[in-house]
Amino acid sequence: MIKAISLTKVFRTESVETTALNGINLEINEGEFLAIMGPSGCGKSTLLNLLGLLDNPTDGELWFLGQEVSQYTENSRTDLRNGNIGFVFQSFNLIDELTVFENVELPLLYAGVSVKERVERVNAALDRMQIAHRSEHFPQQLSGGQQQRVAIARAIVTNPHIVLADEPTGNLDSVNGNDVMNLLTELNRKGTTVVMVTHSEENARMAGRLIRMIDGNILTESRK
Repeated sequence: MIKAISLTKVFRTESVETTALNGINLEINEGEFLAIMGPSGCGKSTLLNLLGLLDNPTDGELWFLGQEVSQYTENSRTDLRNGNIGFVFQSFNLIDELTVFENVELPLLYAGVSVKERVERVNAALDRMQIAHRSEHFPQQLSGGQQQRVAIARAIVTNPHIVLADEPTGNLDSVNGNDVMNLLTELNRKGTTVVMVTHSEENARMAGRLIRMIDGNILTESRK
């Protein structure tokens, strides 16, 4: 599904050059659950952003669903992301002015899905995340765990090939964190590819594959 070859990312300012990724080689197969761990500043979130087509690498190749995408324009990356990639963030990234239903519906609006299909797919995603009973509430009326359920519903409403999760339990207590991890694990069991950045060893153990990064490099890799 995804293949990175000598993937490099350098951030430059007028006086400073920082290498965030240093020639990463990585393959992610359909149906995997991959966890990425490492200390702060090791490059794991930068790698996730590149895998999610939010940015281009400085050098190297990135293949996504059979296409070499490393130097795609922003518009081309956006077109490829829509419907193919779902995102789950530590801070939920919900829009306060929109209801739960409207937040989950947003990716379908961008994709031009019909009203009837939008309603069906949003309701199905909310049911799947067991949060349909709060569909007319606003994010600030929900607990952190409920907000993350909404965020996951939004991530899966387009039936994406892959879900990328960046510290998805970072703002949650242990009970809600466990619930979110169980939801991600269940998504993976049903065929969705999941790539997760985490600081939690416990969360990482729920993945089928783990890579550890340091200083922009993959240090170790292990599988269950």
